[in-house]
Amino acid sequence: MMKKKSIPASKPLLILFLCQIISALDVPLDLSQPPTITHQSPKDYIVDPRENIVIQCEAKGKPPPSFSWTRNGTHFDIDKDAQVTMKPNSGTLVINIMNGGKAEAYEGVYQCTARNERGAAISNNIVIRPSRSPLWTKEKLEPHQVREGDSLVLHCRPPVGLPPPIIFWMDNAFQRLPQSERVSQGLNGDLYFSNVQPEDTREDYICYARFNHTQTIQQKQPISVKVFSMDSLNDTIAANLSDTDIYGAKPVTERQPVLLTPTGSTSTKVELRGNVLLLECIAAGLPTPVIRWIKEGGELPANRTFFENFKKTLKIIDVSEADSGNYKCIARNTLGSVHHVISVTVKAAPYWITAPRNLVLSPGEDGTLICRANGNPKPSISWLANGVPIAIAPEDPSRKVDGDTIIFSHVQERSSAVYQCNASNEYGYLLANAFVNVLAEPPRILTPANKLYQVIADSPALLDCAYFGSPKPEIEWFKGVKGSILRGNEYVFHDNGTLEIPVAQKDSTGTYTCVARNELGKIQNEVHLEIKDPTMIIKQPEYKVVQRYGQVSFECIIKHDSTLLPTVIWLKDNDELPDDERFLVGKDNLTIMNVTDKDDGTYTCIVNTTLDSVSASAVLTVVARPNPPFDLELTGQLERSIELSWIPGDENNSPITHFVIEYEDGLHEPGVWHYQTEVPGTQTTVQLKLSPYVNYSFRVVAVNKIGRSQPSEPSEQYLTKSASPDENPANVQGIGSEPDNLVITWESLKGFQSNGPGLQYKVSWRQKDVDDEWTSVIVANVSKYIVSGTPTFVPYEIKVQALNDLGYAPEPSEVIGHSGEDLPMVAPGNVQVHVINSTLAKVHWDPVPLKTVRGHLQGYKVYYWKVQSLSRRSRRHVEKKILTFRGNKTFGMLPGLEPYSSYKLNVRVVNGKGEGPASPDKVFKTPEGVPSSPSYLKITNPTLDSLTLEWGSPTHPNGVLTSYILKFQPINNTHELGPLVEIRIPANESSLILKNLNYSTRYKFYFNAQTSVGSGSQITEEAVTIMDEAGILHPAVVAGKVQPLYPRIRNVTTAAAETYANISWEYEGPDHANFYVEYGVAGSKEDWKKEIVNGSRSFFVLKGLTPGTAYKVRVGAEGLSGFRSSEDVFETGPAMASRQVDIATQGWFIGLMCAVALLILILLIVCFIRRNKGGKYPVKEKEDAHADPEIQPMKEDDGTFGEYRSLESDAEDHKPLKKGSRTPSDRTVKKEDSDDSLVDYGEGVNGQFNEDGSFIGQYSGKKEKEPAEGNESSEAPSPVNAMNSFV
Repeated sequence: MMKKKSIPASKPLLILFLCQIISALDVPLDLSQPPTITHQSPKDYIVDPRENIVIQCEAKGKPPPSFSWTRNGTHFDIDKDAQVTMKPNSGTLVINIMNGGKAEAYEGVYQCTARNERGAAISNNIVIRPSRSPLWTKEKLEPHQVREGDSLVLHCRPPVGLPPPIIFWMDNAFQRLPQSERVSQGLNGDLYFSNVQPEDTREDYICYARFNHTQTIQQKQPISVKVFSMDSLNDTIAANLSDTDIYGAKPVTERQPVLLTPTGSTSTKVELRGNVLLLECIAAGLPTPVIRWIKEGGELPANRTFFENFKKTLKIIDVSEADSGNYKCIARNTLGSVHHVISVTVKAAPYWITAPRNLVLSPGEDGTLICRANGNPKPSISWLANGVPIAIAPEDPSRKVDGDTIIFSHVQERSSAVYQCNASNEYGYLLANAFVNVLAEPPRILTPANKLYQVIADSPALLDCAYFGSPKPEIEWFKGVKGSILRGNEYVFHDNGTLEIPVAQKDSTGTYTCVARNELGKIQNEVHLEIKDPTMIIKQPEYKVVQRYGQVSFECIIKHDSTLLPTVIWLKDNDELPDDERFLVGKDNLTIMNVTDKDDGTYTCIVNTTLDSVSASAVLTVVARPNPPFDLELTGQLERSIELSWIPGDENNSPITHFVIEYEDGLHEPGVWHYQTEVPGTQTTVQLKLSPYVNYSFRVVAVNKIGRSQPSEPSEQYLTKSASPDENPANVQGIGSEPDNLVITWESLKGFQSNGPGLQYKVSWRQKDVDDEWTSVIVANVSKYIVSGTPTFVPYEIKVQALNDLGYAPEPSEVIGHSGEDLPMVAPGNVQVHVINSTLAKVHWDPVPLKTVRGHLQGYKVYYWKVQSLSRRSRRHVEKKILTFRGNKTFGMLPGLEPYSSYKLNVRVVNGKGEGPASPDKVFKTPEGVPSSPSYLKITNPTLDSLTLEWGSPTHPNGVLTSYILKFQPINNTHELGPLVEIRIPANESSLILKNLNYSTRYKFYFNAQTSVGSGSQITEEAVTIMDEAGILHPAVVAGKVQPLYPRIRNVTTAAAETYANISWEYEGPDHANFYVEYGVAGSKEDWKKEIVNGSRSFFVLKGLTPGTAYKVRVGAEGLSGFRSSEDVFETGPAMASRQVDIATQGWFIGLMCAVALLILILLIVCFIRRNKGGKYPVKEKEDAHADPEIQPMKEDDGTFGEYRSLESDAEDHKPLKKGSRTPSDRTVKKEDSDDSLVDYGEGVNGQFNEDGSFIGQYSGKKEKEPAEGNESSEAPSPVNAMNSFV
């Protein structure tokens, strides 16, 4: 039956295992071997004098060794001392102290010897010393009287103990004295004050010494310190103190640093290699000096340097010879600095370079024992044989000593012995035993047969083949029954026979055979390896914050090898879960019900199998609203203020952010609590301002991130005295609601603002700039008063004063108001239009006299509309646009005009009441612009050397077309472009046959239209001529048409608005292409910006564009290197004014509503008459026959949107909304086209200019019907919001 053995996968255990397997092989205990010391007491052995002394010495060997001891270099006869016994089958001594023995009598140096017939091994020299904790010597301690700011040292001087005691300072209450940069304890135990302060005065400075071995603490007598401040001394105290008592009588002055320890400017320090180096500098001075450390000529060693005792102590661990050098400490304050240099020398007790190792040799073999050590100073090497110096040991012709090496040649069985190597210098010694055992043994394998190893995948696998033989056998490994010998980098073969597979995989599973052979024989053994899947936590518990009394769940979902049985354990704070039914452990989770504050902590999920262990932890924080504050107290009561203090409640793991103070007015609003103020969470008192005539009670609410606490208990009540009002109503205004009145309004005072009973208001007014007396009226506690019979839009001075039964409030400030406005009387005159370019015009007008405005001048509105296109001579429904110019401006810019068109405009003045009359219509025309791209380009009828091109005229010619420009060039198989050919075509042509082309050649065509202004946007296409004369069609030619070369993206079009653009394209090629859109500012050298298109759509909306900016754009497909469309250029429109019109103010709308109301009234009368006559009225049939179009339900498929309404007739109401740019397709509106500032552009509800002239709006307009002229096509209307106002 196979035996199972688990090999841990953790790296530290692997390192330990490898350290063991590469050591010298042990001789089986059934074979003869010299003694080996296996355990012994430490060299320096300090014992507790109250307990028995146990000196350990254990050894193994065959035959079992016998033991003897020496004490102080002479034989120690344990049989003659009744207090000393030796443990059976052991060399360990037990000295009985607890039954009358004295530990001091057994102080000395002990050494153990283990001996059998093959040699003798010896232990280290073990120095036995009992620990000592002597009492403090009695001394008379004088009180220390010291002046404030001076330095002070309190000496500890503990008794000398073994080992040295640990020193600390405490007071009479056994509380450690606080230490800081100013007050600290030195390495010698003294307490240093860099400067004393009055708070240092006390009578219980006590130094304690703790002796760990004896577990005792010795106490020094208390030291008294009194600090005098010269400023606080009165004449009597000064007369009773001598100068020496107070170290002089000068006031406290600042002093530069002086070193208290070490003294002088330099000192030396010797430390041993591997120890901890401690260097100390403590300085006096005022202000307290700051200590800094440097190493002269080098850097402080990283990762081994630490600063302790407020940087007064430099600590370097594990020092080596390289740490020798000069270390400088610098003490500095604002008055100067002082430094001290410590010269450090690192010496070294002996340490091993190569310790001697046991030798197992067969008769006639050779071997060596090597003993190499180092130290500072360099240690001397001496050899012993069986515990006797080798110089006087029995001769052995097979050995030769050569310094630190013993050479053995042709050994025989009598050469077996134990050799000792001693390396020593003035700082210590090393002693090592190593035996030479001469044996002749055939190989034997010590690892059990058919052992089963189970290992986690991707971890090291170590297969044992422990062996022995003399001569040393050779080891070979095989896999499988007939496998070949294992070699290669994937295996590691250790000296002790172990086979290591550094990274075991699933295919490493199988049977492995170990073969050991020497000249005396051969033996083999099989072991088995299984590889298991690792255990993993695939969903770890996560950090949770839960409110008190809530529920929380931690998940721990695992994945493991199916042959391993995992166990899941939950821990809280590395301990077992509480025995509480609220903790529910599920298969893969831990749930805590009704969470309490005690459930705070770290929860760990541990998953164990027989081969591995994994864990994951998460922290649970239980939070809650704060507990309410308590112990509210009112102090410092005054007429207008009071101080409130309180004690905060528990914050429940969520810091209190602030406190809210509320008050109740028991006189005016009993039971209603009002907000008073709030203070930070660190504050527990507040000075509160009070109002007269209020019966106050206060309460406090604590707030944290979880919420508000319950209010505290109310404070005691406090009634303030009555007084006249302190303040007058706020927000006094005078605005007429009609042309002949003035409405005066104000905000009434709140109850506690009245300051007393009988609150009223005195309202006063008079016309401004007229020598009228104030007219006043006293009204009750209201907030409005109407003055009638006023002139239209006249300024008034207004004031409102509060009063109560005790008097008037202070004199109120005056405000200016106006009586009611009326509509403006006249229209602006001298309207002039200057056309700047094909899409931009500037309009001027004369301002109207301010007296005719009859109200607050809001600005001017420019109404303008396109009459007809000059290129098509057709008329269409008019879309009126409105631009609003705030203030007293007399000019403005009209953007977004269509080239080569006729426009009309008029101007109206606007006040708060509405618009004035319109100026006479002004007609102006825009010049030609560049056309849009041709509507299409088709390539048909391919032949060997010709192609036929057909095209459609531009949708927006923007002028008179003069010609078309065709450019084309061949493209080779590597997508390189050939020479470009250009052809000019008359404007009246719509097709062209290109001849003399190359056969089976791909061509790229660029086509655009021209007006007298210039060329418009181009459209691109690609096509290929056929292959040969036999009529074999190129793969791209089918049914007489030129098919696109796959893949291809063409007809990239853009519809741009102010801040976005709709990009669309046509794609021909493989299905499921993933598109992207690249864009950038036209003419810029910046990298293209890339946007990924979701799915395989053929459109995309670019957002976040800058108004009035030209952009370049192209479309590409992912995964096709270098495949993208040609570039297109578009320009975003300038920020346009709103086109919104208030429908409720339109005459046609009011008339329509009146007609509908009249019709309904007539129908109701007819129905009533017929009903009274007993006749039947077929209402349903009438309604079906004469359905009102205004109340027809919207069809789901008619393409309209319910929330938008046009200002046109019903025939236009259900047209689909046209989305996209309002910029003309020729894109001629550019920054350089106008020298005028953008401040000149108008503004609407959603569009206006800021004070800096930036345009932030869009068009606002309405539509009117006009008679159609010619054959001009009608364009779909844009959505209109029928609102028109000023912002």
